[in-house]
Amino acid sequence: MAHIAYYRVSDKSQTIASQKAALTHASLIEREFTDEGVSGAVVAANRPGFSELLKFIRAGDTLHVYAVDRLGRDAIDVQTTIRALLQKEVTIHVNSLGYIGNGVGELIVAVLAQVADLERQRINERTQAGWKLAKATHAATGKTHKGKDSLGRRPKADAAEVKAWRELKKESISATAKHFGLSDSTVKRYCAA
Repeated sequence: MAHIAYYRVSDKSQTIASQKAALTHASLIEREFTDEGVSGAVVAANRPGFSELLKFIRAGDTLHVYAVDRLGRDAIDVQTTIRALLQKEVTIHVNSLGYIGNGVGELIVAVLAQVADLERQRINERTQAGWKLAKATHAATGKTHKGKDSLGRRPKADAAEVKAWRELKKESISATAKHFGLSDSTVKRYCAA
């Protein structure tokens, strides 16, 4: 009977530290599996860390996760994952939810997974609506609805200024990149224009 934890973050700039800290049973955990920089859009079984976990976990083990959405990409994947674990006779503990078992526990998870799935869809809808508004406003006024000059990220430096400085100082690509805090490839792109 092992206590196992699974942590996942979507972006390499994020950390699993808060998930680890939130697990109230942290002192019991004997083995940890992680997926860092792996999108929640990937089916749980296809994530490298979770795939390893599935090979390792045995009947009688307890799996600890921070939230239901760590167990799958959407409501169907979460339910499939939980059923597979329960069929293996694995106990699942979700932080702040408690232990999940057959019957009512599965029903609660199904509802929560549906809510998480719905929220993910709403986030996508809001993102798309914001993007459409920004495009339309930019086309009409030359600025986005938030007052930006472009639809993408703001450039770190003015391309003409970088090119002029490099030509004036007769500096290398690397020296120019260092001076402006840019990558070599960005300076090459700016100077080629």
